[in-house]
Amino acid sequence: MIPYGRQDLDEGDLAAVLEVLHSDWLTQGPAIPGFEAHLAATVGAPHATAVSNATAALHLACLALGLGPGDRLWTSPNTFVASANCARYCGAEVDFVDIDPRTYNMSPEALAEKLDRAHRQGELPKILVPVHFAGQPCDMAEIRQLADRYGVRIIEDASHAVGARYRDLPVGACQYGDITVFSFHPVKIITTGEGGMAVTRDPGLHARMQRLRSHGITRDPDEMPDATDGPWFYQQIELGFNYRLTDIQAALGISQLRRLEAFLARRRVIARRYDVGLTGLPLTLPFQASGRESALHLYPVLVEPEGTPLSRDALYERLRAAGIGVNVHYIPVHTQPYYQRLGFRRGDFPEAERYYARAISLPMFPALRDEDQDRVIETLHAVLGGYPDSRG
Repeated sequence: MIPYGRQDLDEGDLAAVLEVLHSDWLTQGPAIPGFEAHLAATVGAPHATAVSNATAALHLACLALGLGPGDRLWTSPNTFVASANCARYCGAEVDFVDIDPRTYNMSPEALAEKLDRAHRQGELPKILVPVHFAGQPCDMAEIRQLADRYGVRIIEDASHAVGARYRDLPVGACQYGDITVFSFHPVKIITTGEGGMAVTRDPGLHARMQRLRSHGITRDPDEMPDATDGPWFYQQIELGFNYRLTDIQAALGISQLRRLEAFLARRRVIARRYDVGLTGLPLTLPFQASGRESALHLYPVLVEPEGTPLSRDALYERLRAAGIGVNVHYIPVHTQPYYQRLGFRRGDFPEAERYYARAISLPMFPALRDEDQDRVIETLHAVLGGYPDSRG
């Protein structure tokens, strides 16, 4: 089975992990600030907080921005549930903004209409979480302008977008968002096994996330003016969490970051091969918006119903039966049973639902061999090529 995504580890990665295993530090050691510094330098943000996973990073970002009961967070319905769940962890309400039918990201037009309506009704969100789906950046300048107009803070969910660029700046530079969150799950651009990072330009937000990831505890004398004990002293300033990353994971992250450009270059080659090889089939191929450079975490295609009698579901089954591990990203969050119990209904966000009904993610990862990609392309031609494409 050719998977839709997988990690790419080399001897350097293994050596980096082994070095930590032979060291005095397995966790809370020097590899963690080292990883934070490397990632911060890569994306152009001055502050980074490494945590156990991207969901933890989203949660801490929400808490650092003061999200709580009575507040609202809006995100995209076309995302993994974590982008919405982070608000619920804080006791806040969740709503969604429908997607742009070309980029599959949060639609600035839909956002403008919804913010205007919410302003008139006195129901503005405190936080927006635009999601850089599949690695393609959202239109952050437009989203930032709208957020500023209504006094809304922004957390960029860049779980798919390490290495992506928007208007010649790396995603994560935080020129448009208050905090940007990355994921290092094994199928993402780089991996630490599990892991996440929150980056920001705001030293106050950074300090709070650093404290919250480790039980709300500080050893900083400036935060403990009444400390009278010795150098071992610490205080729990607030209720935090154990969201720490290990040095083992951080060492792997540093090693993987050194290969980031090679990973991105290979993903671009794979995307170009798909772009050429799938031309003429009844599929809508990924759109690349002007002024943005996708990290190409996913290669989602849409089945064109006028070009084939096959449904997305039927194509999925045919490809899986042929040993091609395609996947679907994502089931719209508002259709999940938990969110249905909160009052959301099918039909609430029609563009996200239309996208979901036709979407299928093809294998996309740096170690994908040309011959395996050729098999994916040839299988798609064999399955779909027998039907006349009504688009001409």
